[in-house]
This record gives sequence, C-alpha cells and structure tokens, in this order.
Amino acid sequence: MLLPCVKAGVSIALLAVLFSRVDMGRLWAAARGASTGWLAAALALYGVMVIASAWRWGLLLTAQDVRLPFRTLTSSFLVATFFNNFLPSNIGGDVVRVADTAPAAGSKTLATTIVLLDRGIGLLGLFLIAAIGATTTSRLADGGPVAPIVLWSGFCVAMVVAAPALLRPRALTRLLQPLRIVHPEWVDIRLARLAAALSRFGQAPGALAACFGGAVVVQAVLVAFYLAIAYSMRIPIGFAELAVIVPISFIVQMVPVSMNGFGVREATFGFYFTQLGLPLESALLISFVGAALIMLFSLTGAVAYLSRGRRVDQLDASAV
Repeated sequence: MLLPCVKAGVSIALLAVLFSRVDMGRLWAAARGASTGWLAAALALYGVMVIASAWRWGLLLTAQDVRLPFRTLTSSFLVATFFNNFLPSNIGGDVVRVADTAPAAGSKTLATTIVLLDRGIGLLGLFLIAAIGATTTSRLADGGPVAPIVLWSGFCVAMVVAAPALLRPRALTRLLQPLRIVHPEWVDIRLARLAAALSRFGQAPGALAACFGGAVVVQAVLVAFYLAIAYSMRIPIGFAELAVIVPISFIVQMVPVSMNGFGVREATFGFYFTQLGLPLESALLISFVGAALIMLFSLTGAVAYLSRGRRVDQLDASAV
C-alpha cells in the first residue's frame, strides 16, 4: 500500500510543479482549438499500432508452434491495453496476455517467455527509433540531452546481451541456477522449459527478424500518433524530434517511481520542448491529449473483456 501512495505522491508533485509554470489560459485556448480531424487520425494510428503489436506477438507464438486466431490475439491485446492504462501498474496487461495464451501454449512458463521476449524486442525497436531520431534531427543540439552515441550504444549493448540468451540458452539457465534455493524441483522444470523455448526461438531467426521489424513499425506509428496530436494544435514540431522524445519518455516511464507515468512523462516532454524553444504548454498538451486518447481507445479493451463474459453465458445457456 505504501508504494502506490509514494508513486501517486511523485506524480502529483511533478504535475503541480509543471502546472505552476504554465499559462492556463493559453493552454486551454490551444486545447479548445484542436482539430478533431487530426485527433481522429491519431486514434486511427493507435489502432494500427495495436494491430501491428498483435501481429508481432503472433509471430513469436507461431515460432513456438502455438497457433491462435489473429482476432483472439487482437482482442487479448486490447484487454491488456485496458488493464495497463486503468490499473496502477503497467504489468497487468502482460498478466492478461500470459493467461490468455497459456492454455494453448500448454505452459505458463512458455507463455511468459513469449511475452517477455516480445517486450524485449519492443525495447530494442524503441532504442533504434530514438537513436535514428537523435541522429537525424537538426533542432536538438547534438541530438539532445541524450546523445545519439548513448542511444546507439544502448541498442548495441541490448543486442549483445540478447544474442547469447538465444544462441546459448543453457548458459542463461545456468546463470539462473541460484533460484533453485526457492524450490529446486519447481525451478528446474521452469528452467528446462525456458531453455527449450529459447532454443526454438534460436532456430527461427526469420520470425525474430520479422518481429523486430514489427517492433520498429510499432514505435514509428506511436511517434506518428503524437505527431498527429501536435498537428491538431498546430504545434511546430517534426517527426525526427518526436522520434527522440516519445521513446525517451517511454523509457523514463519504465522506472517505477510514478503512477502510470503521469508527471514523469510530462516532465520529459517539457524538458525536451524547452530545449526546442517551445512553450511548456505545448509539451503538456501533447502529453495529456496523448494519454487521454490512449485511455479512450483502451475502453475498447473493456468492451472486449466484458464480451468474454457474455460469450461464456451464451455457451452455458446453449449447453443447458
């Protein structure tokens, strides 16, 4: 209970500081003048991101000979998105995805491994987009506070760390042997399943490459999502600048110090926008409108979740 209170306190404190430094009249005027057409385009782009993410997840499942209809995966991803945005944690959605695929996978360990690998590949795509953006932008001095060389180094280090896990999974499981102190038999079974799953992934380089390509597309679409929001309010910022800001904001939000990234995300946007000579109001608008649209879209996940109950009721009724 203490940790959620601390996170909420951090978010509230950061937002209070940020709002104390903006002109609320100018902020609301810009918000009221937003183009509904561009906001609708942003929502459509977020839908494209969800579809691409579900497709990418399906590639990893198929590589493990776990086959589920694309419609099922998309519905599960929508439900996961809803849980991520409406629970005080961003891992609730992963629990949903694991629970939805574990029966078909025949193992929670395998389902969890697939979701974690999907997360890891997504992180690689995020670093790559940020590195490309920092390298190509001309408005941020030396690519911004986080230099391109740092981002490229982070990408390369992540690749170097990930490769041995896929090429020599047994070495990874040996590193995890200290976990046996908890429950030797239970841990041994899970480590054996993990090694088997990683070995199968190592034998499917095409699926991994396609998944990585999908991750890059997902991150690029997310940048375009925020760019559409900027266009809706005529904020003069380009794709290259947002290609740095958006991924960095996602990375910062992974640090568990705030409630669902609120405050930390806005502070990151504000920091970069001031580097670009843009008003803090613009940063807060893009960040908050983006969060609002994501939460609005996430309600489709609530509909998908409730429809599960209706389908179960219908099946029960037909069985009577």
